Amino acid sequence: MSPSPKRQKHNYSKPVVTHVATEDIPLATLRELYLGKYAVRPAEDKAGMVTYAPKTNFPPVRKLHTNEQKRVLVTGGAGFVGSHLVDRLMVMGHQVIVADNFFTGFKRNVQHWIGHPNFELIRHDVVDPLIIEVDQIYHLACPASPPHYQHNPVKTIKTSMMGTLNMLGLAKRTKARILLASTSEVYGDPEEHPQKETYWGHVNPIGIRACYDEGKRIAETLAYEYERKDKVEVRVVRIFNTFGPRMNPADGRVVSNFIVQALKGEQLTVYGHGAQTRSFQYVHDLVDGMIKLMASDYSQPVNIGNPEEYTIAQFAESIRDLVNPKATIIDLPMPKDDPQRRKPDITRAKTEIGWEPRFSVMQGVEETVEYFKSIQDIL
Repeated sequence: MSPSPKRQKHNYSKPVVTHVATEDIPLATLRELYLGKYAVRPAEDKAGMVTYAPKTNFPPVRKLHTNEQKRVLVTGGAGFVGSHLVDRLMVMGHQVIVADNFFTGFKRNVQHWIGHPNFELIRHDVVDPLIIEVDQIYHLACPASPPHYQHNPVKTIKTSMMGTLNMLGLAKRTKARILLASTSEVYGDPEEHPQKETYWGHVNPIGIRACYDEGKRIAETLAYEYERKDKVEVRVVRIFNTFGPRMNPADGRVVSNFIVQALKGEQLTVYGHGAQTRSFQYVHDLVDGMIKLMASDYSQPVNIGNPEEYTIAQFAESIRDLVNPKATIIDLPMPKDDPQRRKPDITRAKTEIGWEPRFSVMQGVEETVEYFKSIQDIL
């Protein structure tokens, strides 16, 4: 078993990122989509009625020749990570189809693209087959936070298993390359630290988190059987803790919880004295990694995460000091099967696809706080 983590000092003075890695797109261009003029912000009058102003134009996208433009399906594309991926693919000039059942996603996350000639939105549950023509599939559809995936555990398992089976079948029929969004949860409560992709994990198969952990493990199994037997081009990304604008305020994740509690003047809640550790990456870094992996010739699983390790208590203190220094922190009992340590080994990402995180955690936190302040009236 790994030794207990020591308190670390983190580099908050890391250079500010002004362009994302994918095609050197300016960060300011993306900020316009979730913090600027293209973000959907209804106006409310004194009677409590809201007004949605009609769009007069769409965000600019790059012009691609027909033979360069891909038809890309993003399942779960109206969710937190999915909507940022959609933004990037649209700005890059591709045709994007979003399939989402809106269990955890919101139409407002992609509202600025609705009606664009390159964009299509389908209300669809991936548990049911989807018959369309595509060149690439980013399969993200699945609730990813404990309150959501534990809400209906059997449905979570069906989404991971049947949803992945349907998307792999679509990839086989259309000869599309598919990227499966897997998770660091496949490592469970790890006995290896940091976690390499070769680690098989330490998972409780009958615990309250198993519907998600084991669901993603069987999704990976399905993907590689389709690769071996049917020659489907498979890419698997194992995503570590990610945060950023458009996080669901009610999803129970560490960063959104702390920010929303601080903005509301509530106590920040940590569990088990906050001694467990996590490694937090900003969403733009994750999207860069997913696009790089999809474009690569590497087919084995790849960890995408920030190897800077924080205790939960440290992170709570950082957000409290930034948002509401007067807020207090309260300790609650540890949830069952909550992993004690989580930190990616990203050697494979560096060597195989040329990816590593560029955003400092603090730059990401500041932008995420700015976003939550902008929607504070609906928190």
